[in-house]
Amino acid sequence: MDFLYAETTIAATITFVFMLAAFKLSHIRKFHVTTMVACVIFDICMPIYLVLNRDWYGRMIEGGEILNFLLWMHIGLIVTLYILYIMQIRIGRKLLAGDKTEKESHIAQAKGIILTRAFVIITGALLYEAPASSE
Repeated sequence: MDFLYAETTIAATITFVFMLAAFKLSHIRKFHVTTMVACVIFDICMPIYLVLNRDWYGRMIEGGEILNFLLWMHIGLIVTLYILYIMQIRIGRKLLAGDKTEKESHIAQAKGIILTRAFVIITGALLYEAPASSE
């Protein structure tokens, strides 16, 4: 159960709660837009943080985890999430410009983003490997 206490899992879960709040409070446009933009930026920066602070070469290449199905599922979910973000931002910009014809698709994509992001967090938590103790 170490993965529940990983700093990355905790941070991602906190931003996920903010994302849920922004989804429910979408009528408060300023809160909705700034929170969603912050979550997207967080999700873009998280892989950079992980590459800079984890031994990915040792774990994936030397440890042979490059063939792990869970890892590839996690990467596929991240790519899916980024594609959904691109589509959502394009429609969101139209909505901000006053075009209300895309509102239903924006809501449907938001539900897809929430579900995909939940699975990204779960698979990422399951991939967490606690650092070796110095005892």
